[in-house]
Amino acid sequence: HEPRRILRAVDRVSFEVSAGETLALVGESGSGKSTVARLIVGLHRPTEGRIEFGGRRMQMIFQDPYASLNPRWRVRDIVAEPIRALHTAREVEDLLVQVGLARDDGEKYPHEFSGGQRQRISIARALAGEPDFLVCDEPTSALDVSVQAQILNLMTDLQSRLGLTYLFISHNLAVVSQVADRVGVMYCGRIVELATATQLFSRPRHPYTRMLLDAVPDLAMSGKPRTPVAGEVPNPLAPPPGCTFHPRCPHANERCRREVPQLLDDVACHGVAEGRI
Repeated sequence: HEPRRILRAVDRVSFEVSAGETLALVGESGSGKSTVARLIVGLHRPTEGRIEFGGRRMQMIFQDPYASLNPRWRVRDIVAEPIRALHTAREVEDLLVQVGLARDDGEKYPHEFSGGQRQRISIARALAGEPDFLVCDEPTSALDVSVQAQILNLMTDLQSRLGLTYLFISHNLAVVSQVADRVGVMYCGRIVELATATQLFSRPRHPYTRMLLDAVPDLAMSGKPRTPVAGEVPNPLAPPPGCTFHPRCPHANERCRREVPQLLDDVACHGVAEGRI
């Protein structure tokens, strides 16, 4: 039979999230960003490395509001689940109002709500644990664009009112530009660029970041040259040698094909380090 192969879903990722800020991790499917989220909240155990958390409590908001709520439970029981013994009916009602739902919505079942309303219920459930830190795994990707903006506005409002810290996982750079203070770009399990949102969106440095940004529709029609997203994310069981992005990169040279770039000055790219890009 075939020899056992190791898949490195996350490879030497290192970052900090400061209290009160929003750090977004972005990348295509298979980049490892959701695995990082699940490692942080303890759904997966890391094979190496460590995760340190200086606060009291953390919670997670999941991607699919249809799958993450128990269809047999009333909303009041879903919201109170994290700490049922400590929560009165009045407190559950207050949480529902805080996320833009009605007090009597607690008597209903999940199927009676739209996708956006279900995600509000998920947020209320996360807030029931009085967290300092919320890990948000693509919390708007299953929603219509019109509803996405409402949920993002709610999350921004809750952050300012409650002093929350967010790790925001997304593949949608347009969404990230609205909520993030800093952005980490992931590719094949590694962070290839880490910058403030202002820097990243105005002066992207890594060729992969540029490619992702060029895929966002240019509503201003500025006419600037764009590099289309080319190629596919490589098979994580057999990643290419050297820089894993080199098969898709227009700037790759022999060193890129041979040597793995380190994250220097918050970007992992030989071309940037050598001043070629």
